[in-house]
Amino acid sequence: MPEAFGQWGVGGVHPDQPMSGLSGGQKTRVLLAGITIHSAETVLLDEPSNHLDTDGRTILYDYIRTTKNTLVVVSHDRTLLNLLSRVAEVGRSGITVYGGNYDLYIEQKGIALDALDRDIRGREKALRKAKEAEREAIQRQQRLDVRGKKKQEKAGLPTISMNTFRNNAEKSTARMKDVHAEKTGSIERQLDQLRKELPDKDKMRFGFGDPALHRGKVLVSISGVNFVFGGRRLWSQPPDLEIVSGQRLAIRGANGSGKTTLIRMVLGDLQPSEGSIAKAGFASVYIDQDYSLIGDRLTVAEQARAFNNSGLREHEIKSRLARFLFGPDHWEKPCGVLSGGEKMRLCLCCLTIGAQSPDMIVLDEPTNNLDIQNIEILTAAINEYRGTLVVVSHDECFLQEAGVSLDHFL
Repeated sequence: MPEAFGQWGVGGVHPDQPMSGLSGGQKTRVLLAGITIHSAETVLLDEPSNHLDTDGRTILYDYIRTTKNTLVVVSHDRTLLNLLSRVAEVGRSGITVYGGNYDLYIEQKGIALDALDRDIRGREKALRKAKEAEREAIQRQQRLDVRGKKKQEKAGLPTISMNTFRNNAEKSTARMKDVHAEKTGSIERQLDQLRKELPDKDKMRFGFGDPALHRGKVLVSISGVNFVFGGRRLWSQPPDLEIVSGQRLAIRGANGSGKTTLIRMVLGDLQPSEGSIAKAGFASVYIDQDYSLIGDRLTVAEQARAFNNSGLREHEIKSRLARFLFGPDHWEKPCGVLSGGEKMRLCLCCLTIGAQSPDMIVLDEPTNNLDIQNIEILTAAINEYRGTLVVVSHDECFLQEAGVSLDHFL
């Protein structure tokens, strides 16, 4: 057991220590050490990199690269998925297996998505043509009916004959409309089915406004801060940090290094025991991995209304919710029953409802409870956001795709 604990970096943990007293990262490492202890030939891993810091992920990645064991992995960690030789996608139509790692899977999915996009554009064009043909046919029939009616009037036909002519004309027009409606309806159903196959991120519109602060303004200046807990200082090297408007900054460090504590100081929720913090006036939003910004007792619609300080009308709020894939069947649903991905989308929706986009968004391990599709949605939204971004994350792919260019190490 000591050898297994050493392999997985479970330092300082005694085998008789209760699991309830361990951190999330320590619990994960202990469970991974069980692979070595049991000498399993087949290993099932369900989100194994969750809660692991960078060092822990490095150990896990090395194991995956070198093991001779059969691995079945469920994960949203794209670095990890690139170490595997096959990807099995579970979808509405069943399970599809792709040969190759995650990058190759994405390449193959991209080819399929391009084909789907071409199909959608083709159906949209066919629908426009069908509707135009319907308008032209009805207008042509109406002109014929008018000419026919004038002819009948000139011939001095009795009223009963005129009524018969009018009824026949109306029936003819109705039959024509039915024929065209059937054709356009068929195309619309095909188009609707194709659009349902689009990834959620391609159905969404974010609509972030521009923050009020100009780029380059110093928002936070931290010098020599420390936090004393139980008579001990948190940091042996007190951090110095400057955050400037428009930056995209990652705060990095091992589990327990005080990343969240530093974030709370940046946001003004915690005062340092030592050192100094100077802050400019700015509006910030903190989004953690539990999405505590969301009130679990509120309904989805009530949560959206709570952020409506811009005077949006009710139908406009519902329209914003629809942008983020919250239709009428979601509006009265309690937020407490939403998945992690749904809570994340609701957070983003709320940020677009306010009168002004926040000057700073702070993300604390934002991808831990998200699947890949919702990570892509979050990434797309963050890339549209033009304010200051501060991120605590061990997800290297997310940091890269979100445009994070600066690092601060603890």
